Amino acid sequence: MSGATTKVSSSMELITLGTQAGPAIRVNETGIASAVVVGGNFYMVDFGLGCTRAAHSAGLRGRRFRAGFITHLHSDHVIELPGFLLWNWGHQVEGFESRVELYGPGQDVDDRHHAALAGTAGMVQHLMKAFAYDLHIRTRDEGRPPLNSLIETTEIPHPLAGTPGAGRPFTVFEDNYIQVSAVLVDHPPVRPALAFRFDTEDGSVTFSGDTAECSALVELAQGTDILVHEAVNLDYYLAHDFNEEFINHQRQSHTSPEGAGRVAQRAGAKTLVLSHLAGVGSHNFWQERAARTFDGTIHVARSGDRFRLAGDAASRHVRSVPHESILQ
Repeated sequence: MSGATTKVSSSMELITLGTQAGPAIRVNETGIASAVVVGGNFYMVDFGLGCTRAAHSAGLRGRRFRAGFITHLHSDHVIELPGFLLWNWGHQVEGFESRVELYGPGQDVDDRHHAALAGTAGMVQHLMKAFAYDLHIRTRDEGRPPLNSLIETTEIPHPLAGTPGAGRPFTVFEDNYIQVSAVLVDHPPVRPALAFRFDTEDGSVTFSGDTAECSALVELAQGTDILVHEAVNLDYYLAHDFNEEFINHQRQSHTSPEGAGRVAQRAGAKTLVLSHLAGVGSHNFWQERAARTFDGTIHVARSGDRFRLAGDAASRHVRSVPHESILQ
């Protein structure tokens, strides 16, 4: 974690780069990924299919990338991590040339006897090995700095599930612009699975990650300006004859739109943004179901949507803004 604690006041924006759950392609949306933009820099949450092009289209350039946060190691949340790093590295592509940080879960606590089941650090190490030829050639032939030396990976230490501290938020990262905290959420059989909260002088955004309806997330999201919460349309899977094991996973490990609304209501969130939409449903389906249990503002996110926090603490509001580039 960075040691700086003095926050710099600056505008804060959420970009839902991708909103589709996976691994499946059922609608015309990018895979799950979001960016938080603060002070001209940006921080990524998850790296779903298509996020590299989506970030570029949103005006995000690697030279402004500071840190990435991975909620869990399901493939739909990390599949494009290598593409994002390789396409945003070096001045030739307006990429990063100094250290960037990646934070994610360690090895599954229930599967540590399987040495091959790497956590975030092991995954990144294997990616560097897999692309070693390309990294070597581009470093030698194009004058790029060695990528291995620029990526600092941290496996997030956390309380063990079932212990008294397991439901309490803890700090993950801090710099001059943001503080990031996390909590363990319920996404069986995946352990650990994390939710993240970003706090700045201009407001807060909380990401549920993949989770069943979860009281720990309610605590993390208390008073947040924006809660980005996953949702599943279980009726879609039931109507399309998916197998029993798959439907059982969706039922036990994900949250209905009504459940997402309950979490937002209990947390006192000002705005609920539904993302990581699993199954297929109309905009009205997601909106109306969440509105049954949440009386605040609801947005059904699409890839590339932008939400800007404006105003002081007493009058702060969330404003949806056009899809223009904000980074120069």
